[in-house]
Amino acid sequence: MPMPSPTAPSTSDQQTAVDKALILLKQLAEHDHELGVSELARRTGLTKSTAFRLLAILQRNDLVERVGSDYRLGARLFDIGTRVYGPTTVLLRERLLPHLADLYVLTHETVHLAVLHDTEIVYVNKIHGHRPTRSPSRIGARMPAYCTGVGKALLAFDHDAAEAAVEAGLHGRTEYTLTDPTAFRSELRRIRQEGIAYDRQEATLGLTCVAVPVMGPSGRPVAALSVAGAGHRFDPARYAPALRRVAHEAARAVTAARAGSGSTAA
Repeated sequence: MPMPSPTAPSTSDQQTAVDKALILLKQLAEHDHELGVSELARRTGLTKSTAFRLLAILQRNDLVERVGSDYRLGARLFDIGTRVYGPTTVLLRERLLPHLADLYVLTHETVHLAVLHDTEIVYVNKIHGHRPTRSPSRIGARMPAYCTGVGKALLAFDHDAAEAAVEAGLHGRTEYTLTDPTAFRSELRRIRQEGIAYDRQEATLGLTCVAVPVMGPSGRPVAALSVAGAGHRFDPARYAPALRRVAHEAARAVTAARAGSGSTAA
């Protein structure tokens, strides 16, 4: 007589304490306000006692902070997050912050600093303008490079990454996204010739931006700067001269920093 098959363990049974702690952190990351233990337990499917115990461990390690009886993400997570993309990105963020500030002073619009990571861009710094515009950009956020100004400014000088983006598919995020490979490659050629890229509501409806690459010592871009604003009032070409000027100074700062450290990397 065949033995009955053992019952497969449930997803909950398979979760380790680490899994459950990460679920709590992810839940806190999805909200802009503090959450209490009962609410976190309800949202994560954990028991209240388990959530409380894990939150205490996370708090002890500065990964969450307690605000009254509620919890929020801890400052230690920010320190860890800034190192996700390595010391080069940290160096760029620190060295180029004064230039990002210069760009803000010149434009009083929202300005970004981004780097290329595979076929995506990572926003490593941002300063909000007086007239903030709805935008998916935030420090640490990633976006497909092919539909953003900073992304196209970087892909234009990285053939392999650009082709990888095309092969992965130029999916239309809005009705204005360049989805035709031929048109996209033509746009990258123009950017290489003119040194300036535009996002005309290609990533988010209502958002327009203009971007330029920041060149490293090897003649390849190490980052990109952009100015963004609401499409109905924002004239991207108006900010091109300021962007070019700041990017030139930023490139000089990168070269000086690399020379001082003895690095020959781009």
